[in-house]
Order: sequence, then structure tokens, then C-alpha cells
Amino acid sequence: MPRLSWYILGQILGPVALLTLLLTCVILLTQSLRLLDLVINRGQSAPTFIYLTVLILPGLLVIILPIAFFFGTLFTLSRLNGDSELVVMASAGYSQRQLAAPVFIAAALVMAITWACALWLMPAGQRALNAKVVDIRADIGAALLNEGEFNSPALGLTVFIRQLSSDGQIKGILVHDSRDVKRPITYLAEKGVLAQTPQGARLIMLDGTVEQSAQSGSQLSVLKFQRDVINLDQFAGPMRSNQRQTNERFLSELLNPDPSLTQKVRNSYLAEAHNRLSQPLYCLAFAMIALAAILKVRRQRSALAKRLTMAALAAAVVRIAGYGVAGPASSHPALIVLFYVIPILGTGLALAVLMGYSPAAILARRRRTIEAPA
Repeated sequence: MPRLSWYILGQILGPVALLTLLLTCVILLTQSLRLLDLVINRGQSAPTFIYLTVLILPGLLVIILPIAFFFGTLFTLSRLNGDSELVVMASAGYSQRQLAAPVFIAAALVMAITWACALWLMPAGQRALNAKVVDIRADIGAALLNEGEFNSPALGLTVFIRQLSSDGQIKGILVHDSRDVKRPITYLAEKGVLAQTPQGARLIMLDGTVEQSAQSGSQLSVLKFQRDVINLDQFAGPMRSNQRQTNERFLSELLNPDPSLTQKVRNSYLAEAHNRLSQPLYCLAFAMIALAAILKVRRQRSALAKRLTMAALAAAVVRIAGYGVAGPASSHPALIVLFYVIPILGTGLALAVLMGYSPAAILARRRRTIEAPA
């Protein structure tokens, strides 16, 4: 490529990277709140929260990258046009076709990253994320090791630990089990230990009492014990399901699902596969829309602002239409073709505008034709 093409390519990739970073941070902040609640309530560490947050990134990048590419490209071309750099390039013999080359190279790079995220990184990340979340919810023991606090790791269970020594010994234990509202049970123990056995997590309590009320609290029975064991697995979260979710499946699994699945599920898998394959194609449509908005604009500021607004609206309509097809296509496989028609149609319409076939240009030519004889 000419040096000017490399210059434009660098000018485009900078804003695209910056917008990707900013949008990712903003969206990741909202998405990570539910993970933060899980990590805090289950007594997990900060590295675990960071690890879970990183696993969300590929799914977000599939959505963010094409949008960041469009606005980054539109901003770069608009700035080059406003600074008269495009005029100087044209005067030096730099054609519009040469100008489009770095734009489409940037689009190809963004498409490759988007495909990598959609086809491999996203399902791999979702698998690891869901597996880790299930393990955290199942590890109820980690949620109990907060001394001096009343912990409720599961519905109907309240645990208080007064002190946790460095050797793992627990001093001052209170466990209140209210799953049976009519017969709640309270365990009090001087000391104990939390043990992971082959059968699961167990809370072993020593030198304590069991207090159980009956007849809506009118009777209270107290039983002393030297050693008692509570099975904590009964309060754990649901076990990992053998049936993976749609966003956890790779492309080969979506296109070749298990024949034992229902037709409705198979249709949803097929729609998801083509949705992932078509996502990066919007980069081509966005590249063409940005070129059409800048290269056909007049030098007046009002004309540029109008073109930029129309380009943003056109890109929004194309992308929203793509999202709108996802639901109906899951129920009607014949609509899957729209996943590809919408970005291709957006690219074609932008190309027509770039070639001078916009509605305003057509009306202007007709007006000149009518006024020519006069």
C-alpha cells in the first residue's frame, strides 16, 4: 500500500481501539455487578472476581467491536476531511478507491477479531464462567468462613462464627436452620472445624447444644452433645447441568446438534450459529456507510453534520434490524437468510449512495433534466 494508506490505517485503528476500551469498561462495569455480589456473598477473593470478569469479555467484544469500528472510522474520516487532508490527498492523485483500501483493511482486522470471539473465545469463556459459578455456589464452606458476621449462604440457614484460628479451628459457632418454619433448629457449639470429606463439606461441632422448638414455639427441647456433624451440601447451589446453554456451544455443536433434541432447540441452535457467523459482516456495512457519509459531503459544516447524523442513524437501523431478526429466526428457520441479507443490503445501499444514486442525487438530476430545455 502507499504510505498514505498506512497513515490512514493508523489513524483509524487508534480511535477504534480507544472506543473499544471505553465501551468495554462501561458495559463491563454493569455486567460485573452480579458477579461482585456472588463473590462477596460466597467469600471469594479479588483474583477470582477478576478471572470471572475476564471470561465475560469475549461476549461483550462481539457486540462492541463493530460499533467501535464504525464510530472510530467515521470520526477519523470526518477529522481528515475537516482538516482538508483528504483534499490534499486527492490533489496529489490519491483516489477514493485508494482511500477505501485502508478502511476495508481495518474492517477486515476487526472482523477477524470478532469472528475469533464469536466462534471460539465466547463459548470457551462462557463454559469456564458457568463452571466456576457453579463451583462457587456449591462450595458453601467458603461462604461460612467470615468470622464475626452472620452469614446466610443459603435460604433458611444462618451461621455465625466468633473466631477462626490459623490452624482451622473454629470457636463460638451458631447455626440456625429455619427451613421448617414450624420446627426451627438452633445449634450452639463452643468449637468445631469445617472439613471437606469425600462425601462433601461437613461442619463438625464439639461441646454444644441443639435447641428445637415445636408446636409453633410453645415447646422447646434442648439436647447437649459432645460431637455433632451438619451436612453442608444440602444447602449448596444446584449442581452443574449436563445440558450446555446455547452461548456455551461451539459452532460445530450448533450446526450439528444432538438428534435427540427437540426441533425447537435445534432451530434455536441453527439460528445462533448463523447469527455468530453474520456478526462481523456488519463491519463491511459500517465501513461503506462511513465512506459514503464523508466522501460525498460538501465542504459546508451544515452538510457535514447532516451527513454524520444520517450515517449514525443508518448504522443504527441496520444493526437493530439484525438484532430484531434473532428472535423470529429461532422459531422460523426460513428467516435465517436475513442474518446475511441485512448487512449485505446495508453495504449495497451505502455503495449506491457513494456512486451517486442517493434519493437526493436522483431528484437533483431529474430537476436538472427538466430545467435543461428552458
